[in-house]
Amino acid sequence: MVTTHNLGFPRIGAKRELKFALEAYWKGQNSRDALITTGADLRARHWRDQAALDLVPVGDFSFYDQVLDMSFTLGNLPERVRGFHGDALDNYFRVARGRSAAGNDGHAGCCGGVAAGEMTKWFDTNYHYIVPEFDAHTSFTLDASRLLEQVAEARALGVAAKPVIVGPVTYLALGKAKDGSDRLSLLPRLLPVYAELLRTLAGQGVEWVQIDEPILVTDLDAAWVEAFTQAYAALKDNGVNLLLATYFGELRENLTLAASLPVQGIHLDAINARQEVEALIRAVRDDRVISLGVVNGRNIWKTDLTAALDWLEPVARHLGKRLWIAPSCSLLHVPVDLAGERKLDEDLKPWLAFAVQKLTEIEVLATALRRGRDAVAAELAANTEAIAARRASARVNNPAVKAATTGINAAMGQRNSGFAIRAARQQARLNLPLYPTTTIGSFPQTREIRLSRSAFKAGTLDLQAYQQAMRQEIERSVREQEVLGLDVLVHGEAERNDMVEYFGEQLDGFTFTQAGWVQSYGSRCVKPPILFGDISRPRAMTVDWIIYAQSLTAKPMKGMLTGPVTILNWSFVRDDQPRSLSCYQLALALRAEVLDLERAGIGIIQIDEAALREGLPLRRSQWGEYLAWAVESFRITANGVADDTQIHTHMCYSEFNDIIAAIADMDADVITIETSRSDMELLNAFDSFNYPNQIGPGVYDIHSPNIPTEAQIIDLMTKAARRIPAERLWVNPDCGLKTRQWNEVVPALASMVNAARTLRTQGA
Repeated sequence: MVTTHNLGFPRIGAKRELKFALEAYWKGQNSRDALITTGADLRARHWRDQAALDLVPVGDFSFYDQVLDMSFTLGNLPERVRGFHGDALDNYFRVARGRSAAGNDGHAGCCGGVAAGEMTKWFDTNYHYIVPEFDAHTSFTLDASRLLEQVAEARALGVAAKPVIVGPVTYLALGKAKDGSDRLSLLPRLLPVYAELLRTLAGQGVEWVQIDEPILVTDLDAAWVEAFTQAYAALKDNGVNLLLATYFGELRENLTLAASLPVQGIHLDAINARQEVEALIRAVRDDRVISLGVVNGRNIWKTDLTAALDWLEPVARHLGKRLWIAPSCSLLHVPVDLAGERKLDEDLKPWLAFAVQKLTEIEVLATALRRGRDAVAAELAANTEAIAARRASARVNNPAVKAATTGINAAMGQRNSGFAIRAARQQARLNLPLYPTTTIGSFPQTREIRLSRSAFKAGTLDLQAYQQAMRQEIERSVREQEVLGLDVLVHGEAERNDMVEYFGEQLDGFTFTQAGWVQSYGSRCVKPPILFGDISRPRAMTVDWIIYAQSLTAKPMKGMLTGPVTILNWSFVRDDQPRSLSCYQLALALRAEVLDLERAGIGIIQIDEAALREGLPLRRSQWGEYLAWAVESFRITANGVADDTQIHTHMCYSEFNDIIAAIADMDADVITIETSRSDMELLNAFDSFNYPNQIGPGVYDIHSPNIPTEAQIIDLMTKAARRIPAERLWVNPDCGLKTRQWNEVVPALASMVNAARTLRTQGA
């Protein structure tokens, strides 16, 4: 009576096989055929993992990004990559990262790399997508080869394939018109290509196509509402059944719109929009499928299956065979398989479910709905036991931490003086030149660093030897920066595995996986900490490393911390208390670290909040509440210091023009941001907002192997100086340099330092 399916599966592989295959290909160490074989092997394995489902997603696998895949399917290639030698895969990687594989760039000798596509966050997740580019003359031409090949592969393996595509309205909404033209004016050109794609899939015997339109959970004006009506009128009757998939939030005023569209099914995120299930059932026609996302696709906690059945069973009785169940969204956002965790805390492991386990939960729910709860009595009993154990665990609740949180007051978030007074006192202490240069914090994580870390974890390298190895790497970073002539140095973060995991490992209330990898973008994976309980700091986390680095140089050394909001947003967070409360706990722990750094004589402390905007609710009506506690958490962390201690923060790959007032309210002395891929477009916010403090617009795109020239950096900084006074500008990369190689970093930073010196001369 119920159909089971999935919206998408992690593509990177349980052991990050895709990451390593991609990076070997890009370095010229592996062939194109080897990369393609790895992709096919992963798809086959992942389809087997989903074999118990009635319908399995196909086309959710990508060599870099599903939105970029859609751009190539639609023939929407930026002009700068057209005419390059090589096949579609070469051009695909040029758009994604500025270059294809080493040795495969036919134009490398005369042109070098190209500008990589702009990257930004996928709604309110930590996944990054490549932004589609449009102008008034953009045209579209179908290339369905990638999707058709994957459908054929699935069929050959006996998979009940449900192709997955990004819907036309969401695709336009996610893109940018580089010439300022109206994206919606392109819809009449776009829809025939989508219709052709659907007919092509129908010709291959496809019955259902999942068409993702997550912008339906955001605020839409009348023009975008009309675009949906226009789009789906053009896409009906093309030979396939359409499952319109929404996720990440509530439909709210768009529920009636979604229910009225001529599609054969609608997916609702019943984790975030449970209260809308009944309204959706009433609104749709009685011949439509209703798919409900009943398992959380974005967090790693076990589903309370008994509670889920309590509300789901009446729905199943009412809908009968019209009911489909699935995770709330694609499982791209969680690790692959809990079974691979051999060292995970045994008390906590029974509380968790990764992608494979979430699909097992779907099957248990489906069996209970089809055959009754007695058919899965053992599974339900084990689930109930795990849920109860988590709720009752003394490891989750710490009364002392809760008491400290209730003691937070407004004064903790205030600096002693305003920015103008602080800036003068900081300059007297630091004596920095015009256009001071710095980096964001990390330097390349070399093979030697990784080997030392692995040996230390394996127990073949003792603590003293490991620390000495890390000190040697820190010294190398400091010496390189001094030779380059940077003004404010960093220690390079050799000892840190990840900007969030490193801190979580030293805070009570977190636990960690060994292989819980999640894709952030391309080959970049992160292993989010699991925040399961109340948070406290048993001891200082960074002070000794920073003191050692400062002892190596007379130049200012930045203390480097990850901020409370970013640690929260880049962790799997407990779901048994408000996120704001966990964030305040983090703020208190990090405030203690900031004060310890200041007492150790560190005059500049950077508190990264790369994910501040990422946590912004998808509805504007909820922004105020989130920004209030997020900004307050940062201020609690940062603002206990003296006036002459300079506080920096960093934000990367986030469109924050619409929250610039909240950014200013953080009152960091210096903020560094990503701007190079957008050609300083993010600075448009400063045309209408008088940002009061100092700012470092990133001039080196560290997500691309391309090395910027001095002239390119001067051009970017000249654009910045038209909006922000030169005396308040810093020169820095977009982000940390851990993913780059020293042979890329040194010439890029040399260009940056030389550009700053030239700008000072021009300013004089």
